[in-house]
Amino acid sequence: MPRPCKCRKISSPPLMQGFKPFGITSVPVTSVNMSLEEFESFRLVNYQKKSQDEAAVLMQVSRPTFTRIYNRALSHIAVAFAEGRQLLIEGGNFQLENDWYRCRKCCRLIQGKSNHFPCAACECYNDEELVPINK
Repeated sequence: MPRPCKCRKISSPPLMQGFKPFGITSVPVTSVNMSLEEFESFRLVNYQKKSQDEAAVLMQVSRPTFTRIYNRALSHIAVAFAEGRQLLIEGGNFQLENDWYRCRKCCRLIQGKSNHFPCAACECYNDEELVPINK
């Protein structure tokens, strides 16, 4: 029986929930699902310019495990771009460093309920509009 999979450490959730192709309006678009740990691996290496060794330490996984996660992320991005498919970022086996919430009305990310304040876009005053981001 294989060992249970460890939770991958993620510093913050993505600002968006996915991407849609531009210019394909009349055809229903199928989607490609990318997990949050795959997004985090891609963000650490390509956006923050970390080496895979550094990124593996930040995500608290081994170097070979990080490489497998990163290669899956690249594969999902390649399929979405080459086939003009929607890319959804959701799910996975992860643990956030802090509590994060998303506003139901304006989709703004909020780190902790104490940091919630009404924005001009949605004027949400209560915490009932906040959806926790977790598994």
